[in-house]
Amino acid sequence: MTLTPAYGRDYKSQKAVEEDFNSDKDFIINDIMSPWNGKPCNKSSLGIGETVQIRYSNLRKIMVIKIK
Repeated sequence: MTLTPAYGRDYKSQKAVEEDFNSDKDFIINDIMSPWNGKPCNKSSLGIGETVQIRYSNLRKIMVIKIK
């Protein structure tokens, strides 16, 4: 599943992405195969063991996170 920052946020580093993701800030689901495409979600709303890709730096970089 691919996520992008919500509410106009953007990040310059993976550390900043990880901090906000772990702080339960919202991200937008960008996955056309998902029925929730375009909806906001956060870490607590996703399942344990799921792997997400988060796009940042004007959507040019990708960070992969496995939820523990």
